[in-house]
Amino acid sequence: MFILGNLFIAVGNILDILLGIYMWVIIISALITWVNPDPYNPIVRFLYRATEPVLSPIRRKLGIYGGMDFSPLIVILGIVFARYFIVRSLIELGYRLKGGML
Repeated sequence: MFILGNLFIAVGNILDILLGIYMWVIIISALITWVNPDPYNPIVRFLYRATEPVLSPIRRKLGIYGGMDFSPLIVILGIVFARYFIVRSLIELGYRLKGGML
């Protein structure tokens, strides 16, 4: 059972890293909208392609209030929830399958 436990721990840790990186991509994308970025810049294009599939459905449902776009905040809250609930549950399950405690 320790192999399955190690698998859950590894998946939880990798998911935590990926969610952390994506959270920073969302933050950088939100910050870069405050300036007038060059739309042909490869970094700006990457940020747009990486974040718009997640942000645009939320933006359509929430709308923009007073010139403020709250969709990055909603996505960041979702990422924080996933890191605290899903990732920690996976890691804890992995440790329990190994027969140990955190």
